[in-house]
Amino acid sequence: MHDKPIGASLYVPTTHRHLLEIANGERIAALRSVIFCTEDAVAERELEAALANLAATLRAMRAEARIDRFVRVRNTGVLARVLAMDGVEKLAGFVIPKATRDNLDEYIGLLSGTRHLLMPTLETAEVFDPAEMRALRVRLSMPDIAPRILALRIGGNDLLALLGLRRPRDMTIYQSPLGPVIASLVTTFRPYGFRLTSPVFEHLDCPALMAQEVQQDIAYGMVGKTAIHPSQIEPIEQHFRVQPKEVAMALRILDRDAPAVFKLDDSMCEVATHRNWANAVIARASRFGTHAVAAGTAGNDEPEAPVNPVAHPSPGWTDGDKRVNGSAFAK
Repeated sequence: MHDKPIGASLYVPTTHRHLLEIANGERIAALRSVIFCTEDAVAERELEAALANLAATLRAMRAEARIDRFVRVRNTGVLARVLAMDGVEKLAGFVIPKATRDNLDEYIGLLSGTRHLLMPTLETAEVFDPAEMRALRVRLSMPDIAPRILALRIGGNDLLALLGLRRPRDMTIYQSPLGPVIASLVTTFRPYGFRLTSPVFEHLDCPALMAQEVQQDIAYGMVGKTAIHPSQIEPIEQHFRVQPKEVAMALRILDRDAPAVFKLDDSMCEVATHRNWANAVIARASRFGTHAVAAGTAGNDEPEAPVNPVAHPSPGWTDGDKRVNGSAFAK
């Protein structure tokens, strides 16, 4: 399983005229993860032009970039066409739309011999069936696919569409009928090592509500969130930064000399039960940094540099002890 937090993943239609600049990280400074979409963001009549644009981009884009680049394919036929394009090896992987246990095998068969990662999207009627989700988890756990799974993406708009609904403008996704569904997905997949990303927030003029939702995303253990506009990237990732007190607490919990139970900042810390949380905090701090704390204040939104636990170990933690329960602190 993978342990690097994803943060904001920007969806970009493959019809975009600046696709190459975006792919090379030249157009959107804050971008860490981009998903070039050939599915819902592209009309059927535009598909051939979109694939031609993608092919030209793959040929010309740099092999190395500071961002992770994925393609959301429309179906297995489009995946086969993309895999045949020059430069496809430059992609980090693919997003599988409307993933179910019935269609995974065809996708996996096409990817044989490649090293691409996968982010299946949970957005079909099967998502509302807990037994079906457990069966999907079993399939995803098999050795031919498990090492490829970077995260499972929750397709909120498609799930709401199945209910004949649209996201309200005055409440978070967790206050909608999808709230219990997301909770069920978390408890079905997270204990087995599968990470989840949260649905898109589609209203660009409700920043306070989006901020509230991202905080709830993190409380539910989400490792990323879909962004539909560059203006959403920084506000989303701001909430993935970690408070310095959380880093200090996490490092103390992961200290091999820590007592089994101790008090820190008026909170009980229990090594056995809080270890996974501590690993997640360190991973977030390593990728997104921490909130700076000004003298005499509780903090602000200016990020400090990402934490490097190898360079700043807690007492008793050494460079040769980089893994706890199989989870890497830093790469």
